[in-house]
Amino acid sequence: MALLPEHSALQHERAPRPLPLFLDLVRRAASDDPSLARDALAGLRVYESAERAAPQPPKPEIARVASACLRDHGGSGPPAILIPSLINPPRILDLDAEVSLASAVARMGRRALLLDWGPAAGRATLDVAGHVEQLLVPLLREIGEPAALVGYCLGGTMAISAANLAPCERVATLAAPWHFAGYPDESRAALKAMWCHSEPTAKALGALPMEVLQAAFWSLDPARTVTKFAAFGKLDPRSAEARRFVTLEDWANAGEPLPYPAARELIVDLFECDLPGRGEWRVAGKAMTDRSAMPMVHLVAAHDRISPRQAGPEDDNRLIQAGHVGMVVGSARAELHRALEAFLTPCR
Repeated sequence: MALLPEHSALQHERAPRPLPLFLDLVRRAASDDPSLARDALAGLRVYESAERAAPQPPKPEIARVASACLRDHGGSGPPAILIPSLINPPRILDLDAEVSLASAVARMGRRALLLDWGPAAGRATLDVAGHVEQLLVPLLREIGEPAALVGYCLGGTMAISAANLAPCERVATLAAPWHFAGYPDESRAALKAMWCHSEPTAKALGALPMEVLQAAFWSLDPARTVTKFAAFGKLDPRSAEARRFVTLEDWANAGEPLPYPAARELIVDLFECDLPGRGEWRVAGKAMTDRSAMPMVHLVAAHDRISPRQAGPEDDNRLIQAGHVGMVVGSARAELHRALEAFLTPCR
């Protein structure tokens, strides 16, 4: 029996950090720098005790298929559907009023619709392909007209797949992997080792806990995780920079567990076997391709460790000088918005 929590993917609750893992990161990254270790642990204490704003109520729901729905973030004109990854909450695309990508798209002459995948319990039997076939594509049909798709991270991979199956106006991906063999060999090996260790428990639970995935992300660059907490601890806790750090870390440590079938397909079929990059990934019985006659653009982050540029689709790549999350909510978001608006504008 799957043991999955019943709560919305749009909740904003502070998730406890896996402290033993963080301590291990500090030990590895600051073994010869006691001051860095002290600063990182001080930053962690400040983070844990920081005040949190009350969560915003979810935006209106305009379409639903099973657990998933589309939420209306305003704007007018042709629809643009923002598709988040399965791994973290969709809130990264509407983090706050200043950096919200959904709000920016609504100002581009589009009706911005943010996909909420919903509780994992409602998706427990779906692999990644199943999320596309049984949730995303039916939601596209609910709209009643071809929409532009804007997919972030794994959501971009899924947006390309949906465009293989249903009429879409155009597709933009943000930091989205497709050629998974482009990941560094050591990263793929570490992910495979993590799966070998975690798979029996994930299968028994029916899901891979978010904490396990977060550990995999931290392992990509442990020194950066430690130094960013050390720097955070020195900020004025009332500053906008400190508040956004807390909001981002809460987002990164929250989210639904990944249903076991989706975790298995992601790690084995996509990362290990690179089925999309080899043209062998099938969704709804059809082989997926990242090439299309419809307009398509791939915006990639130059300093991305989560989805490196070498792993992205090959055609029409445009480089944003940022990291994986920074391209969406950091100072580079202005460059991202300009590129995205230029791509979405022709169909006003």
